[in-house]
Amino acid sequence: MSTEIACTEKDQQNMKYIQDTLYVINGKWRILIMVSLVNGNTRYRDIARSIPKITFRMLSKELREMELNKLVTRTADELSPMQVEYALTDYCKTLWPILSEMIKWAKHHRTVI
Repeated sequence: MSTEIACTEKDQQNMKYIQDTLYVINGKWRILIMVSLVNGNTRYRDIARSIPKITFRMLSKELREMELNKLVTRTADELSPMQVEYALTDYCKTLWPILSEMIKWAKHHRTVI
């Protein structure tokens, strides 16, 4: 006797949407980078300093991928090659309500466990 529950087409589509969201915010660092940028850290070294244990190599990789996914913009000052700043895109800012709810949930979860 099978106990499988059939997923509707809508359920399957919703699962794909969740997978897409998880792909974009996936990993140990992306959400922390977003939080760092929200907190006003726009320069590479400031972002790196604000996130414990992230390596420069990993930060570079994540920022590049986030730029490809339209989550951050990179602005380089033509006069000074060392002046590079990052900012969240308006598109990325639409994730903030989700991230805010994740923070609330995590705070509650810590009291539960």
